[in-house]
Amino acid sequence: MSVAHWQAAFAARSTAGEPAWLAPMRVDAMAEFSRLGFPTPALEDWHYTSLAAVAEVPFGIGASASGTTVADLAPYMVSAEFPTLVLLNGVHSPALSSLDALPAGVRVLTLAQAWTEMPGLVQAHLGTVATSAHALTSLNTALLQDGVVVVVPKDVVTDTPIHILHVADAAAAGTARFPRTLIIADRFAKATVLESFIGLSDVTYLTNHVAEVVVGENATITHTKIQRESEHATHVSTTEVHQARDSHYVNFSMAMGARLSRTNVYTVLDGENCGATLNGLYLGKGTQHTDHQTRIEHAQPNCFSRELYKGVLDGSSHAVFNGKVYVHPIAQKTDGKQSNHTLLLSPEARIDTKPQLEIFADDVKCTHGATVGRMDEAGLFYMKSRGVPAETARRLLTYAFAADVLETIEDATVKEAMERITLERYAGATAVTAATTA
Repeated sequence: MSVAHWQAAFAARSTAGEPAWLAPMRVDAMAEFSRLGFPTPALEDWHYTSLAAVAEVPFGIGASASGTTVADLAPYMVSAEFPTLVLLNGVHSPALSSLDALPAGVRVLTLAQAWTEMPGLVQAHLGTVATSAHALTSLNTALLQDGVVVVVPKDVVTDTPIHILHVADAAAAGTARFPRTLIIADRFAKATVLESFIGLSDVTYLTNHVAEVVVGENATITHTKIQRESEHATHVSTTEVHQARDSHYVNFSMAMGARLSRTNVYTVLDGENCGATLNGLYLGKGTQHTDHQTRIEHAQPNCFSRELYKGVLDGSSHAVFNGKVYVHPIAQKTDGKQSNHTLLLSPEARIDTKPQLEIFADDVKCTHGATVGRMDEAGLFYMKSRGVPAETARRLLTYAFAADVLETIEDATVKEAMERITLERYAGATAVTAATTA
């Protein structure tokens, strides 16, 4: 697949206002993307997901004027009390953002602000965590536009989630956007970052997002993603994490939008006594294709990892789960558990799942497993026998299966929002109204 279009876009872009150190990073990234090209199903990690339909599309970069208002975003804000930074079609929108409730000590800046106000910190971390040899990560680095930097200083602990809202509206039609997120948690810091990707209009576009997360000693970062892109969109997001000793990284990925979506979550437990918790929920319908790839790298002893992904697939949707736990020889006393469970609602729905363990230490405790099943007919019969209409019983059982993993979300407001989204999908607005007014 040709990369000439992207090379031309790279040559044409403006570098005005950027720091000098960024230019060689971009050049190297473009060279790496040109060498690798778009991933194809010939690669093991892309065996079940093909980007052929978008690789040859001459997406533009930069959207036209937008008329999106605060009222348009109200249904997606999760909570008006969360400090929220909005990237509209890949560009920061001060008019739609509200950071008044930002917790004391926490900084949330655009990339442009960050490399002006804290250049040393940004240079020290940007491009140093997302180093995997993935073509689309390189393409993001080469063409990255606006982005968000979240800095949680030493000893700062906050329970107020920070919301980053990535919005695509009608003006995004035919364009590609390359947002970047950089989260830095210093020693003993604790914070929650919620990233939402939403499509306000049913148009075709490409999102290629990269997040880098630095979790310092004894720090905890909870990082939640909700993907509700346009059903004609292609969404690729890669999160790479570096963890210092005694740190904990918690990630939750909900995927229910886009025609094709791919979410990569990679973390390196690079200090003793670290923990990583990666959970997720994917909801497919129609002809949607949803792919989750995770890699937890145990690089030091006495660390733990927990991973639970659940999915519900309807119509002729197709999902992929590929989770790898890699244990280095030095990583003795590793404790890892990984599981993937999928409910198929239709004979045409399909899941390709591959939990993997690669263990090179001899004193470890690691398990993995996967299940694929259909509707619980016994439960369905029980509910129908008590007067619940068949369709209602089916929807409620589906919701119950999906909602199980949502119980792992710590923040009550975020959990309730994601439960409501799931309930709307499977039980309908009437059930949501009944549940919220009960």
